[in-house]
Amino acid sequence: MQLQHLRTRITLNTGHSSGGVAGQTLWGGSSGNGQAGVAWDWVQISQGVVAMSDPLSVISNLHLLGDEGEVLTSWQAARYLNQMVHALPWQGEVSRALLASH
Repeated sequence: MQLQHLRTRITLNTGHSSGGVAGQTLWGGSSGNGQAGVAWDWVQISQGVVAMSDPLSVISNLHLLGDEGEVLTSWQAARYLNQMVHALPWQGEVSRALLASH
């Protein structure tokens, strides 16, 4: 399944000592089984540098299957969802949204 950038939301990061910028980004796609989405929070570390707020907090409607066809728990799926996120060009999309907001 090919995921595409759907939306990036920008908020103030009041919970971080720098008081910088943070937000959420949403990616999605469709397959023969329907629509799927993956979303996570991000934070701007410094000018032009963004990172996932919590790599274990990727949310998705995907049901990932284990070797024996069992649905993985959220904890088990976190590793694979994180790999998906790291394969996406999401930092560029977030940076583009940040530039457009100024």
